[in-house]
Order: sequence, then structure tokens, then C-alpha cells
Amino acid sequence: MNQEDRVIMGQEQSSDTWQYSLRPRQLSEYIGQEQVKKNMSVFIKAAAERKEALDHVLLFGPPGLGKTTLANIIANELNVNIRITSGPAIERQGDLAAILTNLGDNDVLFIDEIHRLSKTVEEVLYSAMEDFALDIIIGKGPSARSVRLDLPRFTLIGATTRAGAIAAPLRDRFGVLCRLEFYQSHELKLIISRAAEILGVNIDQEGANEIARRSRGTPRVANRLLKRVRDFAQVFGSTEITREIAEEALGRLEVDNLGLDRSDRRILETIVKTFGGGPVGIETIAAAISEETDTLEDVYEPYLMQLGLLQRTPRGRMATSETYRYLNLPAPVKEK
Repeated sequence: MNQEDRVIMGQEQSSDTWQYSLRPRQLSEYIGQEQVKKNMSVFIKAAAERKEALDHVLLFGPPGLGKTTLANIIANELNVNIRITSGPAIERQGDLAAILTNLGDNDVLFIDEIHRLSKTVEEVLYSAMEDFALDIIIGKGPSARSVRLDLPRFTLIGATTRAGAIAAPLRDRFGVLCRLEFYQSHELKLIISRAAEILGVNIDQEGANEIARRSRGTPRVANRLLKRVRDFAQVFGSTEITREIAEEALGRLEVDNLGLDRSDRRILETIVKTFGGGPVGIETIAAAISEETDTLEDVYEPYLMQLGLLQRTPRGRMATSETYRYLNLPAPVKEK
């Protein structure tokens, strides 16, 4: 299935630009991630009082949880400018040098998907983060010489869904590490109610709750589902999104009570019915359902494991007793 077609995909889609208007701009407006918020408020206040740049920050966790939003909030709370780019966009050392030399004192540089930086660019970033300087090689061969450029003191905020893919020397240069967790249903309910108010959509508490519990713990998915349910409510002639309308709309979108769609169910059914519940290798599953292994690991598996429907073992992926219960299949009898 094309990932752009999945309404419950945590990754940002090209059609998600409308969600930018829903993003909070202050820590006080940011819902959820309470421990991260408490710690960041202290670090931000301390840096502001000392009139220094905030320590470099690494935000990591599943997609759609608000890493980009939090980076913008940090810059706004510090009252500094923010420059936004991504790992794949910085192809050469010169690209990074151009970005860094245009920063002002205490400004924020936000690099999304920082784990996808090339090795050569990453090595230049080391001295920039630690010494606030760039070592540039000018010329080639015997006439080549190294020139050191001083940089303003800046804050690098890196975001990644794969913290383990970041090289240890780069990870060690971040002073603040924040892991963003999946949201609880009551937090998503608040996010949906806030988004509905901004969009001018009437929604009752039961309707918001129904969307929240099918949103896979992800605000981006919650907002996307709200927009789709709003379409159904409009066509149904309802002036308010109720639980009944939310259930009907989400049922048509094939999003069940756990927030799983047909692609998730296909993975679970493949493991159970084709491979006897596992263990089975990730490459084998990918081949069986015609999907990329990276997509399985980054997009599908985190939420399935959170629900206890999938287990990773050294020998491969395995179904759990919850998997059989979810698929309404008899669990295999364990051999004595």
C-alpha cells in the first residue's frame, strides 16, 4: 500500500501542510510530554537568564509526536531565530558552512532526520558544535590549506526517529537528550478538541474520545483523522461530530478500535497464518507482503509492539497471545 494513502501513518505527508496552523507556539500550549516540558522550561529559563545559547538538544522518538513543533517552541521561548533543514538536504560540507555562517548569536539550527547526514558533513559538524568553529580546506594537493572560521554560539536541535543510527561522537555532543513518547488517549482528546476549535469544527466529548483512541498515540494522526471525520460529518448533514459519526467515518476508513488498518492486519495475519506465529525474519515478512524492511521497522512495528501484538526476538518476529485474540484465532497449544 502506498504510504501516502495511509491516513494513520505517523510520517509527515505532502498533504499535511494544513496542520502547521495547528501547532502551538508556547510551552504552555504544548499538550503532553510533561517531563520533557518541565525539563526544557528549566534549561530555557537558565540559558535566557545567562544570555547564553542553549545546549545542543537531541529530540528522538516515533514520527508525528511533535519534534519539529517543540524545536520551534524552544526558539520562540528563547526569542531567537530558527533555521530549519534536514539531514538529506545537506549534501556537501559547503552546504553546512553556508547555513552555519548565516546564523546569529544564540540562534537555533534545527536539523530534521539528523541520522541521515553524510559522514563528511557529520565530521565538520563536530567542531562546529564543540568549538563553534569551522575548519575548511581550501585548494587541492600540496597547495591546499586549512582555514578556521569562527561561528556565533548557536544551538543545534537535531530530530530523529532512529537514535541508534546516530554515530556516538555526534550523539555525545548533545547536552540535552529528550525522548518523546506516544501520547495517552486523554492527551490526544485535548489536542483534537483544540484543533477542532481552531478549524471551526463542532465536536462533542464522545466524538473526540472516539477519534483519540484510534489515533495510535500520535497527534499528527489525530489531526488527520479529525479532518477526514469532519468531511463525513459535513456530507452526512451533521453540524457536530458525535461518537456515532466518528465510528461510521473511521469504519469506512478501515481504522479499527485499536487504530490499526488493513496494512497492520495484513502483517499480523502473515506472521500467524503463513509462518505459524513465528519466529520469522523481517526480510521474509517484507518479501511476503511486498514491503521495504525499513518501512516495516520504522512505520509499522513500533505501534504493534506497543500494543503487545508483535514481539522482536533474536530469531525473528513473533506473534503474541494478544495477536491471536485480536485476529479472533485460537492460540497454538504449547508443547510440554
